[in-house]
Amino acid sequence: ALVSAKLPKTRAEDIGNERRTRSLSPSLLTRLTARLEKETRRQILAGVRYIVRYFHTPLPPTPDTAQRRTTIQQTMAEDQLRQIFSQSLNPDASSRNAAESQLKSLRTAPGHALSVLRLISTATDSPSDMPVRQAASVHFKNLVKKGWAPDEDDESRIMLSLSDQDRTLIKNNLVDLMCTVPPQIQAQCSESIALIAATDFPAKWDNLLSDLIGKFTTSSDWSVINGVLVATNSILKRFRYVQRSDALYADILYVLQRIQEPLTKLFTTVVGQLDGIAGDPRQLTCRLNALRSINRIFYSLNYQDLPEYFEDHMAEWMTGFAKLLEYKNPLLVDPDEEVQPGPIDEVQVSVVQNLNLYGNKDEEPFIPYLPQFTKLVWDLLMTVTPMSKHDALATISIRFLSSLIGKLMHRSIFQDEATLREILTRIVIPNLTIREVDEEKFEDDPAEFILGDMEGSDSESRRKCTQEMLRAMCRQFEGQTTAIVSEHVGSMLQQYQADPANQWKMKDVAVHLILGVAVRAESAQFGVSQVNDGVNVMDFFSKHVYSELQEANMSVRPMVKATCIKFVTTFRQQFSKEQIVGLMPLLIAHLGSGDVVVHTYAAAAIEKILTAKVAGPGGVKVTKITGADLKPFLGGLFTALFGIVDNADLNENEYVMKCIMRSLNVARDDLMDVVQVVLEKLTDALARVAKNPKNPQYNHFLFESIAVLIRAVCTKDAASTTAFEQFLFPPFQMVLQMEVVEFTPYVFQLLAQILEFRPEGAGLGEAYTSLFAPLLTPLLWERRGNVPALTRLLTAYLAKGASEIVLQLEGMLGVFQKLISSKANEAYAFDLLRGIVIYMPQEKVLPYMKQIFQILMMKLQAGKTPKYVGLVTHFFALFIGKCGSQVYMDQLNALQPGLGLMLMTQVWIPRLQQFSPT
Repeated sequence: ALVSAKLPKTRAEDIGNERRTRSLSPSLLTRLTARLEKETRRQILAGVRYIVRYFHTPLPPTPDTAQRRTTIQQTMAEDQLRQIFSQSLNPDASSRNAAESQLKSLRTAPGHALSVLRLISTATDSPSDMPVRQAASVHFKNLVKKGWAPDEDDESRIMLSLSDQDRTLIKNNLVDLMCTVPPQIQAQCSESIALIAATDFPAKWDNLLSDLIGKFTTSSDWSVINGVLVATNSILKRFRYVQRSDALYADILYVLQRIQEPLTKLFTTVVGQLDGIAGDPRQLTCRLNALRSINRIFYSLNYQDLPEYFEDHMAEWMTGFAKLLEYKNPLLVDPDEEVQPGPIDEVQVSVVQNLNLYGNKDEEPFIPYLPQFTKLVWDLLMTVTPMSKHDALATISIRFLSSLIGKLMHRSIFQDEATLREILTRIVIPNLTIREVDEEKFEDDPAEFILGDMEGSDSESRRKCTQEMLRAMCRQFEGQTTAIVSEHVGSMLQQYQADPANQWKMKDVAVHLILGVAVRAESAQFGVSQVNDGVNVMDFFSKHVYSELQEANMSVRPMVKATCIKFVTTFRQQFSKEQIVGLMPLLIAHLGSGDVVVHTYAAAAIEKILTAKVAGPGGVKVTKITGADLKPFLGGLFTALFGIVDNADLNENEYVMKCIMRSLNVARDDLMDVVQVVLEKLTDALARVAKNPKNPQYNHFLFESIAVLIRAVCTKDAASTTAFEQFLFPPFQMVLQMEVVEFTPYVFQLLAQILEFRPEGAGLGEAYTSLFAPLLTPLLWERRGNVPALTRLLTAYLAKGASEIVLQLEGMLGVFQKLISSKANEAYAFDLLRGIVIYMPQEKVLPYMKQIFQILMMKLQAGKTPKYVGLVTHFFALFIGKCGSQVYMDQLNALQPGLGLMLMTQVWIPRLQQFSPT
C-alpha cells in the first residue's frame, strides 16, 4: 500500500497540491516523519521512496508539448537510423556486418517500418543521402515482402509490429511517396506497393486504384506518370499465368470498371502526342516509356479473356498499335549501342506481345486486323539488325508469325510457295545463321549461350524461335517446306565442302534447318517421338554429322561440333543401341574439349542418352543403355567428367554433375572398381563448394551423386557404411560447423541414408551417438528446409538404436510438439511419432501417451481437415496394432469418458466410408 493512502484525506490532498512545486520540501518531509513515527522503518523508507518518485514524476504534457517531444524523438530516431543505413554501406566488413545486425534486430521493433518510410521521404544535403535513402527503400521493400502478410511456415518470415492504424497510414501515403522520390527509390516503392497489393488489394486497399488513376490522369509530371504506370503494371501482373476462378474474375472486373476508360484515353492521347514532339528526345522517351507500361497493363487485363470494353474500342487500340509498329525517329536510335534496346524497340516489343496474345486466342474481333498486322510485323522483322538489342523484338515477332502460320484458319495467308520461300530466305536463314555476338557469347559467356540454345531451356533465342517457325510451317505445309529446305541444305553443304575453313557457318545453318523440319513431335524428357517422313535423319547423320564428331582436333569448328552433338541429343530415340555404343567414345572424347559449350553439350548428350528408354518384356519401358553396356566406358567417362569438375578455372557445371549422377545410377551394379576414386572426387568437390555455394543445381546433383553411390554400394555390402562414414563425416562436419544453410538438408538426408544401411545389431556407433543431442537443437527445426531430412534422420536413429537414445525421448517429443503445431509440418510430426511408438520400449512411451493424445485431439477439434484426419487415424491404427485396442480406448477415455466411442463414430467410420482400405 502507498504511504499516502494511510494519511488523513485532507493531508493527502495537501501533498497532491504541493507536488506541483516540482521540488521536495524539507519541512514537508519532517512533518511526514512525525506523523509516521509509529510506523515501522520499512514503511517510512517506502513512503520516502514513493514521495521522491511522486515529486519527480513529470506532469502530463500539454498537446503542444507532446507533439514537440514526439517530433524530437522521431528526428533522433531517424538520425540514428540514417547512421545505421550509412554504416550498412561501409566498405569495412566489420562495420557493415554490425549495421546489418542492428537492422535485423530492428525489423520487429514497434514503429520501425514507419521510421524507415519517414527516412526515405526526407532528403538531406549529405553526400550519402541518396545511397542511404535507396538502402532504406530496399530495406522497407524486404520488410513488406517478408512481414506484411507472413506465411507461418516461412522460416524467413518477419513478424512486423504494425497496428491496423499503421498499416492504413502506410497504404494511404505510399503512392504519394512514390511520386515524390527519385527514380532509383521510386522503383523500390513501386515494388513495395505491388507486394502489399498482392494480399490487400482490392479488399483491404480499395483506394489504391483510384489513387493511381488519379495520378496518371491529372499529373503533368512524366516521372510521376511513369512511376504510377509501372506500379500499376506490377500490381496487375497477378492476372497472368493463373488458373481461372470466380474470385479472379471478380478482381479483374473490379479493376476493369475503374481503369479501362482512363487507360484507353491516356493511350490514345500519348500516341497522338508523338508527332508533335518529334524533335524532343527527352519528352519522346517519357511518352514511349509510358506507352510500354500501358501496353503491359493492357496485356494483363486481356490475358484471361477479351473484355467487352476493349472489344468495343478495338479500333482505337489497333490504330495506336499500328502507328507504334511503324514509328521511327533517328533521334532515339543510338548507332553505337549494340546491347541495350532503345525506347522504340521496347514499346514495339510490348505491341507485338499484345498482338501475339490476341493471335493465340483467335479472338474474332481481332481477325479483320490480322492481314494488316501480319504485314507490319513482317516489315519490322526485315528491319531488325543482328545486334543483341533487337533480340527481344526479333523473337516475339517470329513467335507471332509462327502462331499464325501453324493454324489452319490462316493457311490462305501463307500457302503460296513464293511466300514460303521468302519466309525461309528472309526470316529463317538469317536468324539461324551464327552472328558475331553468338561467337563472342560462345567463347566469353558460355553459360548464357547454353541457356538460350540448350534443348529444354526456358530461355528463348532467335535460333530456337526460328526452328519453332519451321515446325509450324511443316504442320501446314510439310511437303513444300521440306522441299524448299532440302534445296537450301544441299546448297549450303556444297559451299561448306568447297571451303570448310571459311564456310563452316553454312554447315551449322544446314544442321539447324534439318533440326527444324525433321521433327514432328518431341518432348524435353524423351526426345523426338515422330519424324518427318520426308527427311532421312540417319542418312544425314552418317554423311554430315558423324564425320564432324570423328574430327580429333577439338579446336576445329567448335560451334559446329556443338551443333552436331545437339543433333545426337535431339534424335537419341532414333539411334539403335549399337549406334549409341559406337557414339559413346566420341562423346567422351568431346568431354575433353577446352570449349565449355562443347564439353557441356557432350555431358548433356550422354546424360540424355542414358535416360532413353525402349519397350522391354511385357511392354514395360526399360533403359536402352544398361549398366553392362556402360561398364567398358566407366573409367574414361569418370576421368573426363571429373577432369572438368576438378578444373578450378571452370565454373561449377550442373550438366557435368548431372551426367556423373546419371552414370552412377545406370552403372550401380558395376561400381566397385571405381567407388573409392569417385567418392574421393565427390568429397573434394563438396569441400570446395561448401566454402562458397553458388550453383544450386550443381550442388543438388553433387549430393544426388553421393546418395546414388551410397545406395549402389551399401545395398550390396552393408559393412561399407563404415567406409562412407570415414570419408563423408569430415566434410559433413565442416558443413554443419560453417552453418552452410543450403547444404544442411542434404547432409542430414545422407546421414540418414548411411544410418539406414548400417548393419542390423551394429548400433549407432560413436560418431552418430555424439551427433544426436545437437540434432534436437530448436534452431535446426526452425529452418523449414531441414525438417524433412531431420525427421528422416531421427527415424533412422530410432530404427537402428532406440535403446541408445531412450534418455532423449522427451527431447524428441518436444520436436514432435513443435512440428504438429504447423500445418506444413504435421505429416513429419506423425512420421516421428510413428517411429517413437514402433521402436521405443513400450514402457518408456506409455507414460507420455496421455499428453500426446491430448495434443492430437485438441488439433483435431481445432481443424478437422481431410489430411489431418487421415494422418491421425493412420497413427491410431498403428498404435492399436502395437499396444492393443484396450490401451488405445483407455488412453482416450482417460481424457474424456466416452471419447473413444465418439471418435469411432465421428471420425473413423466416416473416413472408412469415404476412403475404403485397399
